[in-house]
Amino acid sequence: MADFGVYAKFASISARVGTRASAVSNLVAWTDLIILNVETTINVMTRKIWAVDDAAFTALSVSTKTILTDAAACLAAMYVIQYDISGMPAREAETRLDFLYNRFLSDIKILEDVKTRDFLIKGV
Repeated sequence: MADFGVYAKFASISARVGTRASAVSNLVAWTDLIILNVETTINVMTRKIWAVDDAAFTALSVSTKTILTDAAACLAAMYVIQYDISGMPAREAETRLDFLYNRFLSDIKILEDVKTRDFLIKGV
């Protein structure tokens, strides 16, 4: 099975989803469908295309990769949980979604800031 994500792979998404996610939505094939949308969302929100393939992603600094992976995995995990929340109590699903949403927004805020972006890219 393919794992199409550049910013985040299935393992990082699944780790954020948790153990009670729907067996259907927490599959590589399903996350492959949403990861391109997630990565495009990050690029548009930050007004920067961070990487177009695995080689370009590997060339980024460790800090940049970590933030991009967290942002992509959090947003993708939200899609996975929202697809079918029947595997967990509604309150738990809401709490997970709130946590993932806050993490995602925090990561986007870091990536949007020009001074922080320059630091991440140039190290100065």
